[in-house]
Amino acid sequence: MMWLFFAFGIWALGWWANTRLAALPRTRVTALAVPVIFGLTLIAVWEGIVRGFEISAILLPAPSMIAVRFAASTAILWEDFVQTVIKGALSGYVIGCGSAFLVAILVDRFDFLRRGLLPVGNFVAALPVIGMAPILVMWFGFDWHSKAAVVVVMVFFPMLVNTVQGLADSSAMQRDLMRTYAAGYWTTLLKLRLPAAMPFIFNGLKIASTLALIGAIVAEFFGSPIRGMGFRISTSVGQLALDLVWAEIVVAAIAGSAFYGVVALIERAVTFWHPSQRN
Repeated sequence: MMWLFFAFGIWALGWWANTRLAALPRTRVTALAVPVIFGLTLIAVWEGIVRGFEISAILLPAPSMIAVRFAASTAILWEDFVQTVIKGALSGYVIGCGSAFLVAILVDRFDFLRRGLLPVGNFVAALPVIGMAPILVMWFGFDWHSKAAVVVVMVFFPMLVNTVQGLADSSAMQRDLMRTYAAGYWTTLLKLRLPAAMPFIFNGLKIASTLALIGAIVAEFFGSPIRGMGFRISTSVGQLALDLVWAEIVVAAIAGSAFYGVVALIERAVTFWHPSQRN
């Protein structure tokens, strides 16, 4: 019962603190403090409810138990992070987004590619990753190369569609103005159309950043060496080591948020002139 009172008290304290902070003028400190207090309150309430109702660790381990397992398994978590995030997700992200960008330039240059490739791209983008993953694992083997291939398939077409859409975003008047300056295709592309396409390109990069990690983890469920987040989650569930499963989920959430945040920061620096960045 004490843990339930603890959970209720922490919830009331967090509610009061966030209400007071939200009423203050918006600064960097208050903007950061509100979500931090909100997150810490949720973790404390989770701890109190799990201990107060004596929920089995197999169903839902307490955050303190997950933290202890996290600290005790840093070597395993780091090995899985390197295998899944750096080798599988990041390499697939770079290859997929880079090739999609180059293909988008070709699609923009040749109209028959726009008419033929984009409908096929929309069709392929709708294919379920859970159906494509085992096929690509059989093609490229059980190591990180097959996971990178899955990531390439997942990120290629969102990046391609956004880039093509962005390259078409400049107006006819702007392109006519470039022609009056005797600017050719590549000059117009570099000085007008690519800058105008940057918000669309970064939109594709942000979508791909979340898809990449999901694709790498899901692909490991269909075959992997004895390391990787997907492998560890599937085997730990069979061993009822749910605290290690949650530790892997925490690592994946931190990695995904950090990845998305880095892309968003680069976007803010590159597209500072766009109305969406002016606040």
